[in-house]
Amino acid sequence: MLRRCRRLRSRSGAWERGLQRGVPAIALLLWGCRVGPNFAPPVAPEVSGYTGVEFAVSDSMGSTPAAPPQQLRAGQDIPGQWWTLFRSPALDALIREAIAANPDLAAARANLRQAQELAQAKQGSLFPQIDAQLGYSRQQLSTASTGGVQSSANLFTLATAQVNVSYTLDIFGGTQRQIESAVATADQQRYQLEAAYLTLTSNVVADAVQEASLRAQVAATEEILDILRQQLEVVRGQLALGGASMSDVLTQQTTLAQTEATLPVMQRQLAQQRNQLAVLAGRFPSEGIGQRFDLVSLTLPQELPLSVPSRLVAQRPDVQSASAALHQATAQVGVATANMLPQITLTGSIGDSGLHLRDMFSPGTALWSIGGALLQPVFQGGTLRHQREAAMAAMEAAAAQYQSTVLTAFQNVADALHALQSDADAVAANRRALDAATAALEIARAQFRFGGVSYLSLLTAERAYAQARISLVQALASRYADTAALFQALGGGWWNRDDVTPAAETGAGTAAPTRADRRTEP
Repeated sequence: MLRRCRRLRSRSGAWERGLQRGVPAIALLLWGCRVGPNFAPPVAPEVSGYTGVEFAVSDSMGSTPAAPPQQLRAGQDIPGQWWTLFRSPALDALIREAIAANPDLAAARANLRQAQELAQAKQGSLFPQIDAQLGYSRQQLSTASTGGVQSSANLFTLATAQVNVSYTLDIFGGTQRQIESAVATADQQRYQLEAAYLTLTSNVVADAVQEASLRAQVAATEEILDILRQQLEVVRGQLALGGASMSDVLTQQTTLAQTEATLPVMQRQLAQQRNQLAVLAGRFPSEGIGQRFDLVSLTLPQELPLSVPSRLVAQRPDVQSASAALHQATAQVGVATANMLPQITLTGSIGDSGLHLRDMFSPGTALWSIGGALLQPVFQGGTLRHQREAAMAAMEAAAAQYQSTVLTAFQNVADALHALQSDADAVAANRRALDAATAALEIARAQFRFGGVSYLSLLTAERAYAQARISLVQALASRYADTAALFQALGGGWWNRDDVTPAAETGAGTAAPTRADRRTEP
């Protein structure tokens, strides 16, 4: 038995050595025969700016205490944890929780691993398919096949053991294009993970700012209500002394009630905002979050990085994802083209058989076969041709979608720049309006107390103050939110992330560029 096993190993070793010599040579010979267009990454658009109006990067935008100056720094890199520029420990802690527990981000990671494993699995198509087979059967021949003779030889046992090999030559590169498509799909999922990461962190920042805004609006409304209640007591006192009419009292009560009616709406929005933040952090609304956000706990970043336009397409994960989708669609054209061309498959087998297991691997029991097949599609009703035309159309659609994504990216940056300029002007104007409304209200209250002005003048001053107070809070919140929107529009600095290692994020399917490599991507 030992000698038989050695003979079998000798035969299989010869096959293995032949495959080791032949397969790489064949693959190298056929590598240059890939059909279909070769993908070339789209070049960055040749534009010099984001808007038709040039923003002076050295000039401050806003100059009041409520609106500290912000400066645009052209070409400055974006930190991977850009939200730390708001200098809020509560915000940092909540974002860390969201990154660790958000289910959408977990799903994006799993989708990436799936795509990478499928890309690895597809690469196995370049190698021969080898299967080992062991069979044992009890058979009886029909007397019709032995001329009507019935004998004990008609009943026998057959044992077989063999190794089967099949290899389809990738003459026109169809298999290589399939692998290329799978790798591009994995790249697309990698950038979609970065996009999900950026969306999550941006949403947490935006929702935290919105909570701070609502909390400030609630506080401002409660302060206004205190003023209105005090004024109602003054009007009632003047009514008792004959200095005011019942109509004035009812008007003041109406103003107070109308202002009180706005408070439950704000409180409801504040509760919903807290629920949203809990969900982003991967929690149920009933669990809530431990962080509390208000505007005074947030610091407005004073230096804002502004990437040069030629770098934006490399920094935006959605643009890179669209580029990978175009790569995948381009490879599919090659796949569809190769399906129309001849395919050659080589097959072979080697093994032993015997009427008993003990007879296997004995002299004269060896069996082997070798062969090949050529498949050339001749007529399939136009299926293959139309499939290729469909692949071409899909490539054109992916190219158009890429262009649309690039345009949207530039629009996002332009919108954020315009918003920041408008926010700075709005905060400064609302600050001046609030100062004037506060002074006017104090004067009107004093004059009304001594009968110097009518109640209508006082009511007008109260409403102007209330509107100015709420408007300033909303303008401040918009400035914080639009600052975060600029970081998101510029890509969020994902290439500078240090919270995860590239290997943990990309796995073994495709090699992840280092942070230095990412900065120099075309």
